[in-house]
Amino acid sequence: MSGTLNLAGAPVVVVGAGIMGAGIAQVAAQAGHRVFLHDARAGAAASAHAKLGETFTTLVAKGKLTADEAAATLARITPINQLEEAASARLAIEAIVEQVEPKRALFVQLQTLLGPDAVIATNTSSISVTALAQGLPAPERLVGMHFFNPVALMKLVEVVSGLRTAPEVAQAVFERAAAWGKTPVHAASTPGFIVNRIARPYYAETLALLLERAAPPEVLDACLRAAGFRMGPCELTDLIGHDTNFAVTRSVYEAFFYDARFVPSPVQRDLVDGGLLGRKTGRGFYCYPEGAPALPPAPEAALVAGEVIVHGSGPIADALAAAATAALAPQGWGPARDQTSDWIGLRIDGARLQLTDGRPARTVAQQLGTPDVAVFDRPFVLKDGSALAYAVAPGANPDWQLRAGAWLTRLGHHPLRMEDAPGLVAARTIAMLINEAADAVQQGVCDEAGADAAMKLGVNYPAGPFEWLAGWSVAGVLAVLHELDACYGGARYRASPWLQRRA
Repeated sequence: MSGTLNLAGAPVVVVGAGIMGAGIAQVAAQAGHRVFLHDARAGAAASAHAKLGETFTTLVAKGKLTADEAAATLARITPINQLEEAASARLAIEAIVEQVEPKRALFVQLQTLLGPDAVIATNTSSISVTALAQGLPAPERLVGMHFFNPVALMKLVEVVSGLRTAPEVAQAVFERAAAWGKTPVHAASTPGFIVNRIARPYYAETLALLLERAAPPEVLDACLRAAGFRMGPCELTDLIGHDTNFAVTRSVYEAFFYDARFVPSPVQRDLVDGGLLGRKTGRGFYCYPEGAPALPPAPEAALVAGEVIVHGSGPIADALAAAATAALAPQGWGPARDQTSDWIGLRIDGARLQLTDGRPARTVAQQLGTPDVAVFDRPFVLKDGSALAYAVAPGANPDWQLRAGAWLTRLGHHPLRMEDAPGLVAARTIAMLINEAADAVQQGVCDEAGADAAMKLGVNYPAGPFEWLAGWSVAGVLAVLHELDACYGGARYRASPWLQRRA
């Protein structure tokens, strides 16, 4: 194939009338396309059409559509019993069972039925587009068009090119997705594409911390919500279903030839083996309908100190200085400031309260030769009263163990003490998300803007991985990865070449 393809106004056939297929039919019809809706199950397409009618009635009642628009959109969707009725379609979108052979058989049938300029798109979320194209009469006409559920609301569409996908086919589908009000991003056909690949560390790091009993689920969830995520990993996997999430993790792990970075967790395997799948079974990490238990109260103690110095520069150091000034104001004095330090935090008499650079508190204490050290997590969102993980060096004096948390409370946080793990919670997780995104870019899966858009729109992340990186630093991320690798080894925490080349 060569040149350009224009699918504007082209008839569309959607094969598979489940939740995804019906949603795709809806957005295509709302964009003005004539849509044929087919399903191998007798009556399924007609049933989906009727449910779409109910959906449009609801949208009219909410003022989102006029009655005339709803009627016209529904009229553009035709449920069909035989694929031959859709012979005029120029764009076919498959949303059937997530298995290679049924999909490939359907694509052969569609390429035989439809015209030579027709494009075949698969909504697969995990199967290689390259593999699906094998043996097709025209493999260059197959492309991935991965929508996210619910289709009508989620903006992201991953446009996935296999090794034999013609560039003009991918571009034509990209343009159609944009015309349908979506935000498309180009992706190469590798395991997990963009979203399901880059997202793995969000679950994996919390599961690793649970495995070593560093903190309970409610603490880990609270710390990541404080970093801007809508849901913590434990409550999110309870919502998704541990069987589903575990299956995706295993699929990506196997597809990457058992790369340690994607290794599944025994913690989640045990939940699946025990039938504790989350909300749908009434119990996962939490029991339902109760959900997560309450967090422990923020530690309080008198701010007794003869000298307080705020060390370091940048927004976090500035926020610490302002908070320390406000905390000490009732005593009639304020902190000193040393902006030349190579660390960020507070020196309180002989003790150190330090922003994590990846090193556990015990390592910092050993290197300084003083036991009174506490490290606190990176606050990605500077908001009063937000949860913040911290850890205290094992040999610290009992008085400092109490006062470290109390200082963080008075600095405006809700401190949550955890075991002394490298990178704590948010810094560790976001460093790994950045690292995985960097590897995806290095390997040509997507570009930086595509990674940012995909993670924000596909899984509602508060920022894209490269946006986080811009607000942090390559050196800072690499430092956390280095400490994780030094502690755990085994290649899981190896730094991406993309980051190393920009150090």
